[in-house]
Amino acid sequence: MKQIDAAELKSYEGQELGVSEWFQIDQARINAFADATLDHQFIHVNEEMAKQTPFGGTIAHGYLTVSLLPYLQTSIDGLVIPKGLKMGMNYGFDKLRFMAPVKVNSRIRAKAKLITAEEKKPGQWLLKFEYTIEIEGESKPAVVAEWLLMYFV
Repeated sequence: MKQIDAAELKSYEGQELGVSEWFQIDQARINAFADATLDHQFIHVNEEMAKQTPFGGTIAHGYLTVSLLPYLQTSIDGLVIPKGLKMGMNYGFDKLRFMAPVKVNSRIRAKAKLITAEEKKPGQWLLKFEYTIEIEGESKPAVVAEWLLMYFV
């Protein structure tokens, strides 16, 4: 991640900031997420039943894919954060769309674009990013999200 003066954040609005490294979604991770969320729908955890669906096997939970954004963003070299950052907080989403399923053993990556940067109070910056989570070898992304992060400088 690239550290810049907070006053420079606005100059990055509308810019693509880069893509993360690829990350593989395996069945063990899907099962662990199912256990953590108590969402054991067969399409995620029952490999034999899932083979009978149009997907031909299990798929990741949409929320599992979204929950990996904090990790995926750490490998985006062009991502900007303000110098002197004391803390960043998840502020929610303005838009979240699940566009295509992530099949087991697929690899995903996140592409980031800064939409807006607004100083809400002195030292409190609300940034809206557009993240597109791509699936390797697929034309349609898994997720498109407008993610809000509050940075305290």
